Amino acid sequence: MQVMPSREHIQQSLSAALPIMLGYVAIGIPCGILCSSIGLDALQVFLLSALFYSGAGQFMIPNMWIAGAPISAIVASVSLVNTRQMLYSASFAKACEGARKRVSFLFAATVTDESYGVNMAKFEEGGWSVGRATMVNLFSQTSWALSNVLGVLVGNAIGIPLAIASFAMTSIFICLLCTQKITAANGVAVGVAMIGVFLCKAAGFSGPAILIGAVAGVVAAMVFSGARAR
Repeated sequence: MQVMPSREHIQQSLSAALPIMLGYVAIGIPCGILCSSIGLDALQVFLLSALFYSGAGQFMIPNMWIAGAPISAIVASVSLVNTRQMLYSASFAKACEGARKRVSFLFAATVTDESYGVNMAKFEEGGWSVGRATMVNLFSQTSWALSNVLGVLVGNAIGIPLAIASFAMTSIFICLLCTQKITAANGVAVGVAMIGVFLCKAAGFSGPAILIGAVAGVVAAMVFSGARAR
């Protein structure tokens, strides 16, 4: 028997998702502008946001396309960047015990960086359910998809330079970085990632520069933490 979520649960989920939704408006519109710049229309962008749902990936696609990267490189880069979402989903395995499989599947398929942080905090507080966590994800995804469509529809009229639109995703990662704990490992990750991106761009590999830099930063931090533990 299907149990509809109560009004209270919907309100709790909406309240938890609201900061994410507002943030997605700020970066979704520039993403829509970028997607429009490579010829995607409003319907295509909506379907991309609804079916693919990856902020970083959706920014990478038009940026790499404009930079002249081959389709194979775009697919490989976006796929590798999105592997982190499998780790996000796996970390909620214990919380999904006892939940309906369909709900657990939908929850796992719609986890993103921001909703992961919100739902993880809620589960740690206690009294949170997979159903409410899934609604947080869906509210966030709806805001993201509609903001992307809005960017396509009115972006050109606003006249935002593509360079500024391209920086929108970078800016949110800077904000996320500022919320991290100041540790030696995080410092190593940031430093190595920055050097990796710089070296890639200097060598002419602008397309996969962020991907290579990020992977190098994570690996360096893991090696550093392992060496420090020993």
